[in-house]
Amino acid sequence: MLTIHHLGKSQSERILWLCEELGVPYALKHYTRDAVTNLSPPELKALHPLGAAPVITDDNLLLAESGAIIDYILAKYGDGRLVVAPDHPDFSQYLYWLHFANGNFQPNMGRNMILSRLDLPADNAVLVGTRGRLTLVLDLLEARLGEVAYLAGADLTAADIMLVFSLTTMRYFYPLDLAPYPHILAYLGRIGAREAYQRAMQKGDPGMALLLT
Repeated sequence: MLTIHHLGKSQSERILWLCEELGVPYALKHYTRDAVTNLSPPELKALHPLGAAPVITDDNLLLAESGAIIDYILAKYGDGRLVVAPDHPDFSQYLYWLHFANGNFQPNMGRNMILSRLDLPADNAVLVGTRGRLTLVLDLLEARLGEVAYLAGADLTAADIMLVFSLTTMRYFYPLDLAPYPHILAYLGRIGAREAYQRAMQKGDPGMALLLT
């Protein structure tokens, strides 16, 4: 039985959403962040040495890292869905945006989050450079979503499931004004209208306001 070990307001929401889109049965185990540190509880650290979410168990398998988990679920349960085949014209775009999420966008959000807590002067070179890099990332996303409905093309894929967290729930940790990005906002509107996304977020973080605007 596939079990998703889910930490509130974390990248593990990706795994719930993926399973809801695929119709894959799963058990869900919730974990709550420490009220003082906002970090993972000891129960997650006992499950995996890094104490991070997501983690899944599937019979005797234990696997962490959202990208690896998504690859695993797609390979075992996906039956070719939510991926782009190698002979498809959009295959390279699918690969790019699938890895862009945690290879570029999420690390940029994380660096900006950390720097924003250091009370640095506005003209600090590292701060200016890091914010500038995030602007480039958002500009690239805006341009792409002005051309296509979803990151890999006309249809939702795992690339979208990987990336949306950084545009939405991550903004609880690093607020970001998306008003200058109408194509990104339109994209989030399409995501928010998906029943599988709604189910996943309600199951994983019930009552949490979804930052889709």
